[in-house]
Parts: sequence; C-alpha cells; structure tokens
Amino acid sequence: MTTTAKPSPRSKVRKARKPGVNQRLLAFFHLAPGMSGFLIFIVVPLIASIAISLHNWPLYGDPEFVGVENYARLLSGEDPAFYTVLGNTLVFAIGYTAVNLVVSTGIAVWLHSLPDWAPFFRVLFFIPVVTPMVANALIWRVMLDDQGVINGMLAAIGITGPSWLGHPTWAMVSLIMMSLWQAVGYNIVVLAAGLNNINPAIMEASKIDGTTAWSRFWRVTFPMLSPSLFFASVMTVIGAFKVFTQPFMLTKGGPGESTNTLVLYLYRSAFSYDKLGLASSLAWVLFVLVMLVTALQFVGQKKWVNYDS
Repeated sequence: MTTTAKPSPRSKVRKARKPGVNQRLLAFFHLAPGMSGFLIFIVVPLIASIAISLHNWPLYGDPEFVGVENYARLLSGEDPAFYTVLGNTLVFAIGYTAVNLVVSTGIAVWLHSLPDWAPFFRVLFFIPVVTPMVANALIWRVMLDDQGVINGMLAAIGITGPSWLGHPTWAMVSLIMMSLWQAVGYNIVVLAAGLNNINPAIMEASKIDGTTAWSRFWRVTFPMLSPSLFFASVMTVIGAFKVFTQPFMLTKGGPGESTNTLVLYLYRSAFSYDKLGLASSLAWVLFVLVMLVTALQFVGQKKWVNYDS
C-alpha cells in the first residue's frame, strides 16, 4: 500500500505580495485630490478657527492673544447677549423640530394612502426646498407685514391679525412657520421612503385583526417608521441650530433680541462688531452644543428606534 505525501500547508498558502513602489504611488495619486481638499477646506479652517478664538482679533487690525478669555466671557454671562440668543435658538430648535416632524409625518402617511397622487404632491411639497431661501424670506416678509396678505385674509373673515414681525412671540412663530414651509418637503420625502419599505402584508394582517387606523399607526406604522423618523429628527435638529437666513432676512433678529439666534449673533460679532475672536469662540460653542444634542439623540435611539423589519 502506497501513501502519497500530503503537501505542506505552507505550499498551499501563498505569501501576500507587498505592494510595490509603483502601486503605492498610484494609490497616493488617487487619494491626493480628495485628501488635499479635505485638508485645505476642512482641517486648515478648523485649526485657524481654534487659533482665532484664542485671540482678540479685530477684522482690520493686529491680533492679541487672550487665551480662553473669549470662552469665559461667553459662559460666565459677561456677554449679556449670549444666553439670550442661546435661549432663542433652543426655543426655535425645539418648536421647529417638533412641528416639522409632526406635520411631515402626517402628510407622508396621508400621501401614502393616495398612491396615484402621491408623486405629484411630493414634488409640490419639495419645491420650496430647492428654491432660494432669500427669495422665500422676502416673500414671507411681504405676506407677514401688518397690512400684508395674511392679515388681509384674516380681516376678510372678521379677525384682527397680530403684528407678526413686531411682537416678540409672533415673530418667533413667524420664523417657525417660514422655516417649516421651506423644509418640510425634505422630511416628507425621507418618511415616504420609510413607509414604502414597510411590508404591505404586515399592514394587511393588522387590518384583518380589526385594528383601527389610529391604533395601526402607533402599533405598526410608527415602530417600523422609527429609523426614518430618527434620521429626520437628527437632520432637522442640526438644521435648526444653524438657522441664519430666516431671522436675518425676515426679522433682523428683532424685535429687540427676540429672534436673534446663535449663527446670526456670530455673523454680527464678526462683521458688524469687528470681533473675530469672539465669533470663532461662538462657532466652537455652537459646534459642541450640536454634538452634545446629536449624541443624546443617538443614545436615546436605543429606546425607541426599531431596526427589525
């Protein structure tokens, strides 16, 4: 009986060849454009912003190193406007995010029940998203004037309209309304995609079980739509904290400081008050705040987001 020698395991395993010089150069040239753009437009401005925030740096003048004095001035309350604009931003972010998610979810579910007309209405709601925000703000400014279209329509049915842009509370409501009209179409598209991914057999089974539409929404639709809702909520919150064009064009931050937001105050600190160092420190405070809120959302998603299909 003859036995054949088994080949050595080493003979089966081929050693991986190390990339040659030419391959390394080729990989470098492929990565160079993207990495160069990342370094020039992301890394360098971030480092420069940190450096500027540590200086008292007038727009036209020589910088003076002050360390963390700009941050201390903001957080200690020495700058009286900071906590006012921070509160305004939080009020706007909470109100706008809540209304946006409720309205966009309701419209998305309604359109899902109209398969023939849904594409048309989705495009209709998405048009404001792709139109220039400056032009939209100017139109809304005309509409919300004391003698504007909205108050004229209210007067036609015997209601005296408020001073939309002249009263602190109504000015914030006007910002939320204009921002909602501008951006709700984006969340409608996101949530519509989530609704389309729900297995129709599950919905049919819930109907056979005799559930009402309201019960079916909370027990079936909402849990299966939660990943899309989570994405929409994160993006909406981030956008709300960055709000600038709406208060800048619609209310100029007024009346008083009632609609002045962090980004608008940052802009004015840099280009109106000639304080680049303070503006840069504001930018980093805003960055940390957004990161904390986003991190809390990701921690909270474990309790209410359902990824089981």
